[in-house]
Amino acid sequence: MTQSDWYDNAQKYWTSIQPTVDGMLGGFATVDPIDVKGSLSFLDEFIHGVRGANNVLRKKPMITNEYACDCGAGIGRVTKNFLLKVPFQHVDLVEQAPNFVQQAKESYLRDEIEQGSVKDIKCQGLQDFSPTEGKYDLIWCQWVLGHLTDDDLIAFFKRCKKGLKPNGLIGIKENNSSKDYVVDEEDSSVTRPNDALKRLFSTSGLEVIKEEVQQGLPAGLFTVTMYMLKPIESSSSSS
Repeated sequence: MTQSDWYDNAQKYWTSIQPTVDGMLGGFATVDPIDVKGSLSFLDEFIHGVRGANNVLRKKPMITNEYACDCGAGIGRVTKNFLLKVPFQHVDLVEQAPNFVQQAKESYLRDEIEQGSVKDIKCQGLQDFSPTEGKYDLIWCQWVLGHLTDDDLIAFFKRCKKGLKPNGLIGIKENNSSKDYVVDEEDSSVTRPNDALKRLFSTSGLEVIKEEVQQGLPAGLFTVTMYMLKPIESSSSSS
């Protein structure tokens, strides 16, 4: 399969999926509140800091809650139920399936768009997405990076680094296979083991500053791991 076929097949697959929360979650809509609770807890210290006894601030926040980007956003489930509950003041979305973008704009996120909390919704694959330089406090990627080849994923991460504000972060939430790459030819995706993802992060000039497994998901599913990444401060990784 050529690289072009890989991305075309993924586009065809997702265009055939119903633009609903159940469609976004592969028939597992019931995991939405569990997923959201885990993500909110994972992110909290980076937005609000960590407080100890007598409410003393033990760890300062790393980012503000001004602007986030939801990559591989689907109809906007993560934006509506997670990022805007943080709450981020503004969120941009990137999604390659036109039917999902249409549903987000016309129905699912219509109120948030009118209120001004959802700003730009780009209909574009992540292999082609270049964020505006210095725009985002957080770029969040969930259940989407398996659609990118290793080389395109590294290139994507390097572009994302340029899209971050000073001290900005990249959040990842993805399935992990237990050992080897697991390829799903139906939707043109690959599930990577934990160590392979970490090698790709490092090659991209990103450091894992927090890692946590999502708890409470139904048995039989892949392990889901959350990672918080920050750019490594060195001249060799600035490209």
